[in-house]
Amino acid sequence: MSYKWLKWLILWIPTITIGLWEYVRHTLLLPYISMDLGNYLAPVFVFLITLTLLRALFVKLEHMQQSLQREGVLKAAFEEREQLARELHDGISQTLFMLSVKLDKLERAQTNSDVLQTTDQLRQTVRHVYDDVRQSIANLQAAPLPADLSWMQSIHHLIDEIEQTSGIQTTVEWHMRDGLLSHKQKVELLAIMREALMNVQKHARAEHIVIRSEDGSKSGEESDLFRCMIKDDGEGISEEKLYEKGKYGVKMMQERAAAMGWKLTLQEGLPHGTEVEVVGRGVDK
Repeated sequence: MSYKWLKWLILWIPTITIGLWEYVRHTLLLPYISMDLGNYLAPVFVFLITLTLLRALFVKLEHMQQSLQREGVLKAAFEEREQLARELHDGISQTLFMLSVKLDKLERAQTNSDVLQTTDQLRQTVRHVYDDVRQSIANLQAAPLPADLSWMQSIHHLIDEIEQTSGIQTTVEWHMRDGLLSHKQKVELLAIMREALMNVQKHARAEHIVIRSEDGSKSGEESDLFRCMIKDDGEGISEEKLYEKGKYGVKMMQERAAAMGWKLTLQEGLPHGTEVEVVGRGVDK
């Protein structure tokens, strides 16, 4: 029996019981049972039905709800594992493959200059793997938003982490109203922001970052629309380099945004630097 049918049976059985009792009482039992006695017997029958049939249905409904909750937990766990597997495959595993290729190249090196060059490449690759591992661990640790931690506290915690590790000053201009994003949307937007900030830290050589957000009510657009922009004053990067082989951070951000139905754009900032913008809809209508 499906969950939907259980709910309908629980709703309709008392009504049907009263209807049948009144029909039988007025058509067959009226000469034998007085109106007062019939009125007293009606709630007794409903109570007996509740103790027997409805109680069994409620127990079955509770078991079904527990089963659905377990399935939800398992589904969430599988989704997290798939996300982790995708990040490991896209970033770390392919970099390790390149590391193995360079080790083979080191074995075939003929001169000291070749050895030094390959060794330097190996060192850079190892650092890249180290950064990717740190970023993956940080994403796993930061993905759940604790119920007792506000949205803005999570953002400022991320900013403090970036400033402490890189020394880049960050300005926040947050004009997105509370309640616009669901919990899952906040998790995904925070992950995109973390990836964008990590890219600035690793590649931009920037001194300052501006994080700006607003919702549709501030710009005269639809109320459930929002924009979030991350702009740095670094060296900037061309579109070709953004999407060249080995650049997995941009791909991860785009996949996260696409999964939520958002649009993510990357472009050169003015007068210099790079600008990342996420445009999408929240849950507040």
